Amino acid sequence: MAASGIRIAGFGGQGVILAGMVIGNAAAIHDGKFVTMTQSFGPEARGSSCSVQLIVSGEPILYPYLTQPDILVVMSQEANARFGADLKADGLLLYEQDLIQAESLNPRTRRYGIPATRFAEELGRKLVLNMVLVGFVTALTGLASPEAVRKAIRDSVPKGTENLNLAAFEKGLAYGQALVVDACHPAA
Repeated sequence: MAASGIRIAGFGGQGVILAGMVIGNAAAIHDGKFVTMTQSFGPEARGSSCSVQLIVSGEPILYPYLTQPDILVVMSQEANARFGADLKADGLLLYEQDLIQAESLNPRTRRYGIPATRFAEELGRKLVLNMVLVGFVTALTGLASPEAVRKAIRDSVPKGTENLNLAAFEKGLAYGQALVVDACHPAA
């Protein structure tokens, strides 16, 4: 596997760092890949800019910092404005479609949106929108296998919330898998 760089960005309180940790742990611990992770957040706990960067590779990683991501996941309009132009040309842009204005997205990219907040609210907890996005990322990127991500979720989320977080993951995974199927089999 060639190295892939992914940045997940949003604002504090959306679970950006946890989403990165779950993907990183799934790829490294459960799938046996090499992973680096760095994180950045403002001094405020909630509402400030926040991002996590991962490099996932089948080979040892010689430089641990992400300079230009192959994949960008944006969970807020501010994150899109701040990081959208950094994505490689023809990179993969995944976004929370109810929080980001589609006309503001980088036109040089492949773009897929998901109503992650709406899905999380349907499950009864808006806070699990990050796990909806983790499922979506898993379906569309192959950075980690679905089973590895399920294990990482069980190991990473607060005790007693495993089933809710797994349900959110499954919702995002199914939505992403449906997009992949639709892309492979367009309507006549």
